[in-house]
Parts: sequence; C-alpha cells; structure tokens
Amino acid sequence: MRFLPVITIIILFVFCVGIDAYIAWDIKSSVRKRPKVWTGIHIGFSLLCWGLLLAIILCMGSKDRPLFSLMWMIYTFLSVYILKLLYVIFSALGRLLRLILKNDKCFVCGRIVGLALGLIAFIAMWWGALVTRYEVDIEKVTVSSERLPKSFDEYRIVQFSDAHVGSWGDDTTFISKLVSEINSLKPDLIVFTGDIVNMETSELEPFLNVLSKLKARDGVYSVLGNHDYGDYKAWENPSDRETNNALLAIWQRQMGWNLLNNRHVFLKNGTDSIALIGVENWGEPPFRQYGDIVKAYLASASGRPEDTDALKDNNFKILLSHNPEHWNREVSFSTNVDLTLSGHTHAMQTMLRLGNWRWSPAEWKYQQWGGLYERLNDDGEPTRLYVNIGSGEVGIPARIGATPEITEITLKCK
Repeated sequence: MRFLPVITIIILFVFCVGIDAYIAWDIKSSVRKRPKVWTGIHIGFSLLCWGLLLAIILCMGSKDRPLFSLMWMIYTFLSVYILKLLYVIFSALGRLLRLILKNDKCFVCGRIVGLALGLIAFIAMWWGALVTRYEVDIEKVTVSSERLPKSFDEYRIVQFSDAHVGSWGDDTTFISKLVSEINSLKPDLIVFTGDIVNMETSELEPFLNVLSKLKARDGVYSVLGNHDYGDYKAWENPSDRETNNALLAIWQRQMGWNLLNNRHVFLKNGTDSIALIGVENWGEPPFRQYGDIVKAYLASASGRPEDTDALKDNNFKILLSHNPEHWNREVSFSTNVDLTLSGHTHAMQTMLRLGNWRWSPAEWKYQQWGGLYERLNDDGEPTRLYVNIGSGEVGIPARIGATPEITEITLKCK
C-alpha cells in the first residue's frame, strides 16, 4: 500500500507526457505555418505544467503540506490537462474517421470539436472556482407531518453543512456572507450537519468570531463529520489527535453552538416539544464508525432522566447525521425518526440543473445525494431525509454548478 502513491504519480506523469507528445506531433504534422515555433511554444508550456506537477508532488510529500496552496495547484494542473485530454480524444477520433471514411473534414471537425469542448470545460472549471463558490443558494423546503405538534406549525429550521473553513485559509469573507444570509432568515433553529474543518481544528481559529454571530431563537446545534476527527492527518502522537478533537468541542461551545455527540435535546413550545437528536459521524469503510443512534436516544444533553423517558413516546423527531447513508441503511428502516438532516456529498461539487431536473456525479456513489427524499419505515410510517449539498469545498477549490447551499426547512402540521 505504501507504494500506491508512487505508482499513481508515475502513471499520471506517463499519461501527461503521452498527451503532450501527441499534441506536439499533431501540431508538427498539421500546422502549415511555422510548425516548429508552435511546437516549441507547446513544449515550453508543457514543461511549466510538469514543473507544477513536481511542486505538487513535493508539497504532498511534506509533513506540513500547505493544504490551501496545494488545492489551487492541483486544480490548475487538472484544468489544463482536462482541456488537453478532450482535444486529444476528439483529434484522435477525427484521425481515425479520416482513415476509415477517406475524408479530411473528419479530422478537421474532430480537432475543432475537441478544442471547443476543452475550452468549455476549462471555462466552466474556472467559473466554478472564481464565481460559483462565492455565491449562496437558499433552498426552501416544506415538511408536513401528522405527528408534528400544532404549536410547531410553521417552525423554521435553517440547515447548513460542510463548511470546510480550511479551504479559505484565513479569508473570512465568504463565511461572513454565509452567516449574514442565515441570520437574515431569522430562523427558529439553526443546525450544522458536520465537516467544519478539513484536517485539523486549528483551521477554525480565524472563523471563531464570525461563526459565533449565528443567532436563532432556539439556538445553534451541530454534529461532527468525517473530516472533524483528525483522521486525515498523520499525527506524531495519538494524544495530539485527542487534543485536536477536544479543542474542536471547546471552540464550538465558545461559538455558542451546542454539539450533539450521540445525544438528544427537546425543543419546547408551551406544553409541546419535539426531539432533536444528534449522532457522531456514521462512517462507511475506511472511515471509522462513531455514530450510535441507540446511544443518542438514551443520552440527553442535560443528563436529566425525564428527558430519556420522554423520548420513548410519540415525539416528532429530527435527526442530525452527517452521512446520508446512515438514513439509507439504518435510520429509514429501523427507527421512528421523522426527519433526518445530512450533508457529506457536496454533490461532488459538480451539478447540472435545468428547471426541476438535477444531475450530479454524486449519483454514482449515493442514492440520496441532494434534496428531499422519503420512504416508509418497517412500521409503514413515513420517514424523510434532506441532504444539504454543503457550502464549502474540499479537494478542489470550486463548485461547478453546485452552488453553496443554505436550506430553510418549514415544518407543517398536517
């Protein structure tokens, strides 16, 4: 396994060299005016790209790798080679059709189509990095239930998720905008469904003051996501990871957030109440399994035994669980949770939308990747899931069509 990164880099390098070699040959054999000059320009630009790849490799090999810079270097490299790859695919296809059909127009069309698609992809990628990732989309959702107490009719919950503040370095501009948008909705409750950082708690420090400005009548509640446990960093000592995780809980309290680690609380309105349950991250392999809904049912945030007893009755229940697979594999079948709120998927930060139709490559991995879903549990009762596609980025600093999301959920009593 330790040789896997080396093998991946070698394959990537050979792949990129192959692409650049084809383009150099294509220019030399097809360009009539000054082919040597254009070939030289291409080779010079390719050497710059290979230098960028070398810088990426050196950064990845460093113990203190600069995540913010690394993301942008990787993204720049990918945007260039996706353009080149599309050109190579269609140019080669045009050459093949020219041989089969004996028609030079096929080759010309192939090159034009490849170059056009490559440029479209390049522009879309950088539009997502420089424009879309700074926008905010407010999704309004209504959830109706016969189990909801009448005093909670029109109760409004604002959900946001996957902030990944480390992807912004110490620039608080976007997070400040996000907080202002959330507060402008004047919600009854604010919930955050995990992944506030990328690798370690220290990323959160520049944003403590901004995030502490979130205000709602019934407070701000949160759960942890897979990135919040420090599992993506190679710690020199296990105690460092434990200190990192303890600090995250402390800082969330300082921000005025209520972290529900396998616990529950009751939100009260007069004599009525609804249950808000939070589980730690319900991980899929190779992620660790921290979430425990049975424990969350039993452990109240206040520690009072009457809370535990009250949860056994017919309360309307809202579950905060970072990974929607938790609802898909367990919650929707074996519990009486009415509404689960999740994040995690990011819609893979890429989404196509036309009217009410939406598509994302996240569909290849998740049955529920964004929006509202419903099914009947084992007792024939309806249970619902809402997946927020997140407001931040990880891996690549862009959102191509998948605009950062705030969800305003209005509860309705049937």
